[in-house]
Amino acid sequence: MKTQQAVASLAALAQDSRLELFRMLVARGPEGHTVGQIAARMRIPGPTLSFHLRTLAQAGLVAARRDGRFLHYAANFERMNALVGYLTEHCCSRGAVCDPACTPATASLTPAPGVARFAGGARRARR
Repeated sequence: MKTQQAVASLAALAQDSRLELFRMLVARGPEGHTVGQIAARMRIPGPTLSFHLRTLAQAGLVAARRDGRFLHYAANFERMNALVGYLTEHCCSRGAVCDPACTPATASLTPAPGVARFAGGARRARR
């Protein structure tokens, strides 16, 4: 993930309603929610909801899919994981400070630049 993409994603999440909306969609999984379901759960007016969904979609954090008359929104997990990877890219170089699973012994196995370290092992961060 590029810095500009990370900034756009973080800016989109830097608002209470959008953060709550994104977390709700993450919890729902790939199935997502219809706009009506989101509106009922969040209790915000349609135009405001539309604005928040558009902001998250422009940042690449959510995607919409049409199913007949209904529009379903779901979190973009690939983009979310890329953002987390970007934020934690050099975590293991700090040892247990940011990842308890990362000890001084494993810190010496710090992944190459561009590789994020997660509990499941190292994976290449998207740029």
